[in-house]
Amino acid sequence: MSGQIRYSDEFKIDAVAQVTERGYSVKEVAERLGLSTKSLYTWMAQFSKALRQTDQEAEVRRLKKELARVTAERDILK
Repeated sequence: MSGQIRYSDEFKIDAVAQVTERGYSVKEVAERLGLSTKSLYTWMAQFSKALRQTDQEAEVRRLKKELARVTAERDILK
């Protein structure tokens, strides 16, 4: 065994979200979680795109719901 700790993708995504969404510094998050800053930067490169896509998908769902509501209101007024 190499002695390395394996972290789940969920843990990594949460760590990246603390930096990208909640505004904490990389150094602060790394120290709090007991990681190296290099690991956190690597995870950021790996998962930040996935987080942006998730945010975009949520926005698209919200906009579709709003469009359906507005369309229904318009049809009622016709």
